[in-house]
This record gives sequence, C-alpha cells and structure tokens, in this order.
Amino acid sequence: MAYATVDDVQSRLNFTMSTSERNVCSTLLDEAALIIDAYNVNASADNKKTVSCRMVARVVGNSDSDGVPAGVSQGSMSGLGYTQSWTMSSGGSVGELYISKLEKKLLGCSDKIGTYSPVEELAVNDL
Repeated sequence: MAYATVDDVQSRLNFTMSTSERNVCSTLLDEAALIIDAYNVNASADNKKTVSCRMVARVVGNSDSDGVPAGVSQGSMSGLGYTQSWTMSSGGSVGELYISKLEKKLLGCSDKIGTYSPVEELAVNDL
C-alpha cells in the first residue's frame, strides 16, 4: 500500500507527467512503501508520505530532455573540442529508490548502525 499518491508526487515536480510516467510513478510509490516499512513501519503517516514523494520524485524527475544524463550531479560540455564530463550523484544508482540521511531521520531511524549500548540508554533516561 502506497503512502502517497501520484498527484502528491506530481505537485513536487516542475512538469506534467505523461500517462506512462504516471503508471511508473504509481508502481514506484508501492515499492517506496515497502522500503519505508523496512526502515520503520511505525513512522508517522505524514513522514511516510513526505519520504515516499521525495524518493519517487528523484527517479521520475530525472527524465530531463536537455541532453544531461539522469543521475548526474555535475557536468560540463564543450564545443568543437568534443569534450563531455559527467559526475554521477552519490545518492544511488540511476532509477534506484533510496532513502537519504534526512529521510531516515524523518522516519525515526537511528544514525547508529549495528550498535546498541544499554549504558547510553540508561544515561539518556536519567536526564
């Protein structure tokens, strides 16, 4: 079950999605919900909706028609010297849904991966 609608994603983008893009968006929203639930099924509905929209907008919104490859964070072009240079973004592979650090915080996920310290928990509770 998706946490956001195609129209929610559409409102974040600067272009109108075609019918095929809307279909892809709908499928990606279902996939985003599965990924979000893997992180924190108990996150608030508003946060799940926001994270879903951001995840899908990254993929759907990368379909630029200006000659810049999808997933590029930096690039340059030259004229008659035939030079092109592109730097791929580090957020994930092109077309891949992923959750950023900020989105993990929105979902209430800890920054500590694979660690647990009962002493820290006691110290926090004593404050």
